[in-house]
Amino acid sequence: MLTILGFTMIATFLVLIMLKKMSPIAALVLIPALFCVFVGKGAKLGDYVIDGVTSLAPTAAMLMFAIVYFGVMIDVGLFDPIVRGILKFCKADPLRIVVGTAVLAAIVSLDGDGSTTFMITVSAMYPLYKRLKMSLVVMTGVAAMANGVMNTLPWGGPTARAATALKLDASDIFVPMIPALAVGLLGVLALSYVLGRRERKRLGVLTLDEVLEPETETVLVGAGAGAGASGDGAGAAAVAKKAAHTGGSGSGTGTGSGTDADLSEADDDFQGLDPQRATLRPKLYWFNALLTVTLLTAMIMEWLPIPVLFLLGAALALTVNFPHMPDQKARLGAHAENVLNVSGMVFAAAVFTGVLQGTGMVDHMSKWLVSNIPDGMGPHMALVTGVLSIPLTYFMSNDGFYFGVLPVLAEAGQAHGVSSLEIARASLVGQPLHMSSPLVPAVYVLVGMAKVEFGDHTRFVVKWAALTSLVVLGAGILVGII
Repeated sequence: MLTILGFTMIATFLVLIMLKKMSPIAALVLIPALFCVFVGKGAKLGDYVIDGVTSLAPTAAMLMFAIVYFGVMIDVGLFDPIVRGILKFCKADPLRIVVGTAVLAAIVSLDGDGSTTFMITVSAMYPLYKRLKMSLVVMTGVAAMANGVMNTLPWGGPTARAATALKLDASDIFVPMIPALAVGLLGVLALSYVLGRRERKRLGVLTLDEVLEPETETVLVGAGAGAGASGDGAGAAAVAKKAAHTGGSGSGTGTGSGTDADLSEADDDFQGLDPQRATLRPKLYWFNALLTVTLLTAMIMEWLPIPVLFLLGAALALTVNFPHMPDQKARLGAHAENVLNVSGMVFAAAVFTGVLQGTGMVDHMSKWLVSNIPDGMGPHMALVTGVLSIPLTYFMSNDGFYFGVLPVLAEAGQAHGVSSLEIARASLVGQPLHMSSPLVPAVYVLVGMAKVEFGDHTRFVVKWAALTSLVVLGAGILVGII
């Protein structure tokens, strides 16, 4: 019974958000609460929610202060040179922009944290997609898949969990997987090329002169912080023209005043950071760069817990770059919307995961799946594990899969002569899809900053991410590591 209710709860949640019948926050809270009552454990709902919130509180804290930190770094211009480089490569060509999104997301993913990857990638690429009227779900989908492949790095999480659960060395799992993961990343780039060609066919190839006035090219530098995802290209160009005549927006929260109705509408639909914004701190560029490198190094080396690192980093960045209290309050206020949206989503997801785990639905679902594996598939348990990892890591947290399901699959494999190392490697296959799971807090950073509905992102990315996972699995089989 719990197995059926578990699958039904997940399916209900996905259908409602994909059909936009409920917001993700409401669905994450109300649906599990309702199913908790169906299970007959409504009296324990409070305990389940508190357990879920307690387990995800460090993640929520990390995201809150990470958003503030990287928001400040974007404000002061740390990533402007990166955007200029991407802009120079992309040349307002939709195909190059989509491929550039995948490359940037893969490179930034080397820090092992999905949230920071998405913050940097969206901050750099959002203005280009916005101004050229490109599909924003293409950006979120490509970024999520590239990060999913790179998320298998030993310090990224899944590999460490698999090694811990099966008492193996992480390097023994990861190093042989490198060829398969490289093929998977090439698959993401190939898919980006295909999607980019679609966007190019739909929009054509523009020049920067057609997008913006020549003297305002650099207005693309910085992060898009608009209130919506749907502004038109003409409106964006109008904003750029207006900025050229008014000398920019100052703080990056507006583009000046004017009487033209089109310009006023454009102001409402798009707010960009221009190269003359008052928040720039060029004299502190190398300090901010060193601080960021130190922060990421400390995170990779695990000198302190990640939430503590970002808390300290955000406090230091604010203090040095904006020593005056009103300026600090202004920066915190500028990023409050993103902080509230993401942290609220994480705590709502805590209700979902708390009920799934507290009621025992996750345990029953995993045991049912394992028990239904045909005996004849025993010698092929690595393949079975790889296939199962695709849906299971989407429908449950990495902790639930790697600590709950993987040991059972490994035990079944050992009974048929399949090594735990092969099982562990196969378990990493589902990560390209996992990074778009509604149970992954980082995905809410991605869709929130990109101003994309979670349901739209889900509808777009699921099929492509599943295909990427199968490419990694096929490559692993061909090179003989799975």
